[in-house]
Amino acid sequence: MSQPFKNIIEVENLTCAYGELVIVNDISFGVQSGEIFVILGGSGCGKSTVLKHLIGLFPPAQGKIFIDGDDIGSAHGSDKLDILRRIGVMYQTGALFGSMTLLENVRLPLEEFTSMPLDAMNYVARMKLSLVGLEGSAEKMPSELSGGMIKRGAIARAMALDPKILFLDEPSAGLDPITSAELDELIRSLSRSLGVTFVIVTHELQSIFSIADRIIMLDKGTKGIIAEGDPRKLRDESDIPLVRSFFHRELADKTSNATPVMETI
Repeated sequence: MSQPFKNIIEVENLTCAYGELVIVNDISFGVQSGEIFVILGGSGCGKSTVLKHLIGLFPPAQGKIFIDGDDIGSAHGSDKLDILRRIGVMYQTGALFGSMTLLENVRLPLEEFTSMPLDAMNYVARMKLSLVGLEGSAEKMPSELSGGMIKRGAIARAMALDPKILFLDEPSAGLDPITSAELDELIRSLSRSLGVTFVIVTHELQSIFSIADRIIMLDKGTKGIIAEGDPRKLRDESDIPLVRSFFHRELADKTSNATPVMETI
């Protein structure tokens, strides 16, 4: 049974571990419907691990993850499939199938999860490609696409089933600054026009300041969240050395032995 939450995602006391190795310990946060929410932090802090738990690839070691009111960590079979149909995922490399055209890649979720006739599936797939500016590239193979086009195609595929939430893993990774800025504008445009909730893992500061409504910052040392809020306010107002050093691209003060506490701005 769905839980009555005000947020479309609710994470409660989540611990992520691989066997005995704890990556993230006892974190809680919520994501509001329609916002662009960014998970950030230094290398090895657990950003991608948290994302993999949010999309149901791994069950929590402890805690709960509610997606649109349903606990994805404990769901199985058709119940889990029902939750997964409400989300879309863009992986860091794009993960398009090289043996399929761009149109076939975007059409694939419709083939797997709907009984639509082929003409209807092609129509929907072309609509999604149009939304990301790739309407003229439907018949191209992934090998014929630029890095930015692959990322756009992967977003189109993630939108195929009209999900409420889109999860993007390092969308700007490997892109030049101009292409990265264009992708940021696409994300903002889709958020405004479709009202889709975005959860994005990234460490690209320019993108964070450009698109994020709110962020959480993970810390490898504490295995927890050390900051939450508007990234621009955190950059300008945070009193935590690790947060300041991240946002200002400075080395942290290694003479401080203070354990950072969670800061909300």
